Amino acid sequence: MEQIKLIISNIKLNSIVDIGLVYYVLYHGYLLIRDMRAKQLVKGIVLLVALIPISQIFQLHMVKYILDHTFQVGVIALVVVFQPEIRKALEYLGRTSFTLSSYEKNAQTSEQVIKEIVSATSSLARQKIGALMIFEQKIGLTDITDSGTKLNANISSGLLINIFIPNTPLHDGAVVIKDYSIRAAGCFLPLTENNLLSKDIGTRHRAAIGMTEKSDAIALIVSEETGYISYAVEGRLYRNIQIEELQDLLAGIYTESDKGNLIDKWRNRNEDKKR
Repeated sequence: MEQIKLIISNIKLNSIVDIGLVYYVLYHGYLLIRDMRAKQLVKGIVLLVALIPISQIFQLHMVKYILDHTFQVGVIALVVVFQPEIRKALEYLGRTSFTLSSYEKNAQTSEQVIKEIVSATSSLARQKIGALMIFEQKIGLTDITDSGTKLNANISSGLLINIFIPNTPLHDGAVVIKDYSIRAAGCFLPLTENNLLSKDIGTRHRAAIGMTEKSDAIALIVSEETGYISYAVEGRLYRNIQIEELQDLLAGIYTESDKGNLIDKWRNRNEDKKR
């Protein structure tokens, strides 16, 4: 008991802050790599690092020599291999903010926008017209909007439906939506490089996944083969959602202040479905 009291008495404020910062970095580092394709590479690096003291203990000189020289040139190789993950981590840090957003969303306008998007999506799904909508969040998508035709138009059901009507100039790309406006249409998106996806997932869905892997955007997809409505977030695809779920999704985009809690809610809800 006295030892515990002694330990507690020696704990200073800077020690608590130090431990808290280390925990924060490790925890968020784990969250970043948990769903990344690079997590297998991380396991391999951890194994190589563990071999260094083992080679010293058992005097494995050749193994130690190879490991030493591998790590000398390995830093450059890691930057190349982990470039997408490093970019994602830096973007994550860049959009972390302890200040309130200066942009306040109007509840009445949000409700109207949600109604227009739900109406358009439902109509496209009934007609089995393929559609892909990208909702820009904190990470800017200027490079994506530059690949399409800039509109900067108010969101309306009729406009969204007309954009995706087959054989029209802008139907074969993605629409980028930022807050209350359609920024651009006919945009080209990066395809996911995830080779573990089912073969029945088409190009439109793979583009949605790829976009959400490289940014914090949220993608809404309508399948032209089945008419199913799906969405992608954080590189994960959630297929064949109902209108009620679509309304929840849009309500989260337009009314939730904490996107982290919102994404956790979606993840937990879909994990519950798998059980």
